[in-house]
Amino acid sequence: MTTFVDRVELHAAAGNGGHGCASVHREKFKPLGGPDGGTGGRGGDVILVVDQSVTTLIDYHHSPHRKATNGQPGAGDKCSGKDGQDLILAVPDGTVVFDKQGNVLADMVGHGTTFVAGKGGRGGLGNAALASARRKAPGFALLGEPGETRDVVMELKTVADVALVGYPSAGKSSLISVLSAAKPKIADYPFTTLVPNLGVVTAGSTTYTIADVPGLIPGASQGKGLGLEFLRHVERCSVLVHILDTATLESDRDPVSDLDMIELELSQYGGLDDRPRLVVLNKIDIPDGKELAEMIRPELEKRGYQVFEVSAVAHTGLKELSFALAGVIAESRAAKPKEEATRIVIRPKAVDDSGFKVTLEEDGLYRVRGEKPERWVRQTDFSNDEAVGYLADRLSRLGVETELMKAGARAGDGVAIGPEENAVVFDWEPTMMAGAEMLGRRGEDHRLEAPRPAAQRRRDRDAERDDADKEYDEFDPF
Repeated sequence: MTTFVDRVELHAAAGNGGHGCASVHREKFKPLGGPDGGTGGRGGDVILVVDQSVTTLIDYHHSPHRKATNGQPGAGDKCSGKDGQDLILAVPDGTVVFDKQGNVLADMVGHGTTFVAGKGGRGGLGNAALASARRKAPGFALLGEPGETRDVVMELKTVADVALVGYPSAGKSSLISVLSAAKPKIADYPFTTLVPNLGVVTAGSTTYTIADVPGLIPGASQGKGLGLEFLRHVERCSVLVHILDTATLESDRDPVSDLDMIELELSQYGGLDDRPRLVVLNKIDIPDGKELAEMIRPELEKRGYQVFEVSAVAHTGLKELSFALAGVIAESRAAKPKEEATRIVIRPKAVDDSGFKVTLEEDGLYRVRGEKPERWVRQTDFSNDEAVGYLADRLSRLGVETELMKAGARAGDGVAIGPEENAVVFDWEPTMMAGAEMLGRRGEDHRLEAPRPAAQRRRDRDAERDDADKEYDEFDPF
């Protein structure tokens, strides 16, 4: 059964925002107490968080579809809906998030690093929040926004200081098992290592991590063997260590040609030319291996490599190797620029930036694209005439009608708001009036302006009594 997965596709769906509520307050002796509809709750986000206790992406391999909870709708008496819960997804340190086109969205290194894979939708405003001096009793509320849905690809790139590279069965797993407390699988057949193994080494005052990468063979950078699947795990390493087998039983191989082949594969993979290299001649506990190591060591040193003769079985030369690696890593860490606190960059909006754009398409359709118009359309209940009129007011105040006129639009022309796959299309009528406008100013309820029924009855009785008194005065002879 697969226990290590380092590349998955995640289908993240954030929660939808709750709908706003259209409600009128009702109380004894106060039949028209005004709007009191509450606002809907915010939908939950889908958030990726680096967790040091997680080492694989296997959970998302088996369950790639993840969804946060929706916000609850608002209610009467100005009760706001409950916000949806954020969905926290733990990922290993070194996870890189890509979109479907291969663009990097986030490089998550360091415990606690977060990335919002899906943003929850906003809750719709209730009619209490929409009331104003002009719109005293809105008979509508805004709909909640749908949550963001996004497909992302997550790749795990091991975060280690040292990467051991070499042919299969060169002794990489044996070496990491004696240098650290790691317990990788060790056997006398190729491709024993099927997943990267990590170990922690302490040499003096320096502590570093070392990774054992599955063996490379000719053509690994093009996908042969397991190399292409795991070469990404050496990209973050500061030092590359070539493990050369000095006791190989294959007649067509020798340590120098093995080194040349591995270097060729690394260069074809790309991005690793600037990493310092060390060479380890392994298995010198075997007599033939010791002799071969002594023969080829001068040639390797002439190439500029720092060479170490070791035996993982006999524990020979390990101390020198570990301290040499610690020195190279300390130099690499010192050369890195110091991390500075993240600067907050404020980019003010341009004075002439209206927040939307109007374009004329080939089929004669005028398309409006912008964050505000598209969001307002998503929040509009088109079955309510007053809500449609409110949308028309907002678009007019934003300047959409003005821009349409500048673009050459005329009454009756088709206008689409939003992307092609999910747009609202209508025939444009300048200064369009909604059905509610026929009754008065948009959003007003004339019933609230009228006196209460009991008070009106008293006024009517007083008026009748006054009329009766006038008539009596006119016919009174005295």
